[in-house]
Parts: sequence; structure tokens; C-alpha cells
Amino acid sequence: MPGLPPMVAPPADLVDDPLTATEAASAVGVVLARVLDERLRDARALDPVFARELAGRLATLAERGGKRLRTAFALCGWRAAGGSGDATAVLRTGAALELLQACALVHDDLMDGSVQRRGAPALHVELARGHWAAARHGSAESFGTSAAVLAGDLALAWADDLLAETALGTPHGRRLHEEWRAMRTEMVAGQYRDLHAQATRSSGVDEALSIAMLKSALYTVARPLALGASLAGADEQVREALRAAGRCAGLAFQLRDDLLGAFGDPALTGKPADDDLRSRKLTYLLAVAVRVADSAGDHQAASVLAPDADSTSEEAVRRMRAVLQRTGARDLVESKIEELTDLSLAHFERAGAPRAVRHEFTALVGRATGVARHGGEGSA
Repeated sequence: MPGLPPMVAPPADLVDDPLTATEAASAVGVVLARVLDERLRDARALDPVFARELAGRLATLAERGGKRLRTAFALCGWRAAGGSGDATAVLRTGAALELLQACALVHDDLMDGSVQRRGAPALHVELARGHWAAARHGSAESFGTSAAVLAGDLALAWADDLLAETALGTPHGRRLHEEWRAMRTEMVAGQYRDLHAQATRSSGVDEALSIAMLKSALYTVARPLALGASLAGADEQVREALRAAGRCAGLAFQLRDDLLGAFGDPALTGKPADDDLRSRKLTYLLAVAVRVADSAGDHQAASVLAPDADSTSEEAVRRMRAVLQRTGARDLVESKIEELTDLSLAHFERAGAPRAVRHEFTALVGRATGVARHGGEGSA
């Protein structure tokens, strides 16, 4: 594409043939690696200490693990809107999404006090350990916190730079940037609402859904679909149908993540299975359990889930898990995930995507939500 540095273009065999969403999720790793190589070269030329201790660690996090689902959904949106041929701009947009995700992970782990990410220490923990190991002056924890804020900011800057470069190289750059701009603000709004809910000790179902939508659903699925469609020149009607599909699939994805956060296997998820419970984070799962307990007059369950109840000890976490199961909240969330999955597939069909793309989207949504559906015809 015109105006794009050759060092970030994917290999020729990733451009000439039509990419599937699954192939795009793999191919974006090549693009991301090249972008990061360039950013690290710039960082080393600027300052070797900064490059080694901060930029290098951030690059390692961005390249390590991750399902690359946002890129896959961007490719689906592009193909749904008639995109074909050279997928370079889609892959570059996907790489920008991966860098934005790195920003979100670094800051989210910091705010939540999470110690593990993608099977390794969270970045603020790694930075604090490096400070301690080097016997430097001052608090290692404070250093790790401050440096992680900078790392998240750096990831956002890299993401914005890459998206801007991509937008300048496409005739549909203005639409692309409009979707990107909206997505960034939505993410910050969702993160703040999450903090606000913890500070107010909220247990509201509607608030939990609002946070999940803003913080995760929109930027995980809805906006990536619309970003891809924008690159294909899609009109507003198509983009809105895709956004609607993405909102439902993205919310289902977040509800699945909430279940994994309470009942998942850390060996498979790459993060502890009790952080959300220990912090009493407002998730839809928790909000549903509180509502069911209150409606049923289950005072024992309500006391376990109460804002002022102990949630830090191993026994407290065990009791919370048991209540989430006994009240039926876990099953209700599973049902909600299935409902949202079916709605998502119906909205995607409304966008007029080719049958092959509908099948790809169905498979992708199933991978994200854990709900297997067959075919690409609505809510099959």
C-alpha cells in the first residue's frame, strides 16, 4: 500500500491469497514483530537503558501469547464488507489493536493488583523485581507501579502511531480513525466505571453489563469488526450491523472471561483464577448471584457476597465460588452467553456478509465465547 514502510508489510504469500480470519490471527504476529523491531531500534537510538528495561519488556509482553482475536474479527469485518486482495492494511490495524491491548493489560493488571499475565509475571511485578534485584534506591513496588504506567502509555503511543500511518495509506482512513478514536474513549470510560464500581461497592446487574460493554465488548469485537469494514469502504448501515454483532459477541466473550476468572484453570488461562473474587470486582456473574440471593431471601449467600465480607482468604474465595454455583448464577451466566451468541450471529447475517465469511465469524465467536454453533445462518 502507498505510504507504508516496506519493513512492516507481511510476506508476499500473506498478501496475494485471500486470508481467512484464522490465518490473519497468525499473520498479524509477523507484522507486529516487524513493527516492534522498528520501535525498539528507535528506542535504542534514543536511550539504551529505556530500550532495555522498559521498551524491551513491553515488546516481549505484546508478542507473548494472546489469541489475536481482535485481528481475526477485523479481518472478518473487512471481508464481510467486500474486502479482498491485499490485506496489509487490515494486518497493520490488527497489530495496532494488539499494541492497544498491551496498554490495557499493563494498566489493568496494575489497577487490579494482578501478579500474573500470560503465564508470566505482570509487567509491574517484573519491573519491581528488577529494581529489587539491582538493589536500587527507594521502594521497588513504587518503582514498578510508576514504570508500568509509562509502559502502558508507550504501548498506546505505538498503537496510535501505527494506526495513523495505516490510515494515511488508505482512501478510507478518515472512517478508520473515527472508529479508532471512539474505541479509545470507550476503553477509558469502561476502566473508570470499573474503578468507580469497586469504590462504591456496587452490585447492580445493569452497571455490571455497562462496564463489561464499555471495558471489553466494544474494543474486543465490535470496533475491530467496524475497523475492518471501514478499510473496505463499508457504509454506515453495514458497519452498524457489524457493531451490533460485535456488541453481543463481545459481551458474551467478557461474560465467559468472568466465569474463567472465578472457575478457570490458571494453567490454561495464564492468570490467577481468584483475582476477581478477592477484589470483589463487579462482574455480571457476581451481580446476578447477589440479585438471586436477595430475591430468594438467601441471607447466607448474601452475607458471603456482601461488599464488606471477607474476600481475601482462601476460605473466603472458596465460599464465594460455592455460592456462585449454589445460587445458580453460574448457570444463568452460561445461558446469557448462549443468548448473546445467537443474537450476534443474527446481526452478522444482517450485514450481508458472504456465506463463507458467516461461517468464519460463527467459528470465531464460538472460539471467543465457548459456545459452539454450526453454519452461518443466523442463530443456528
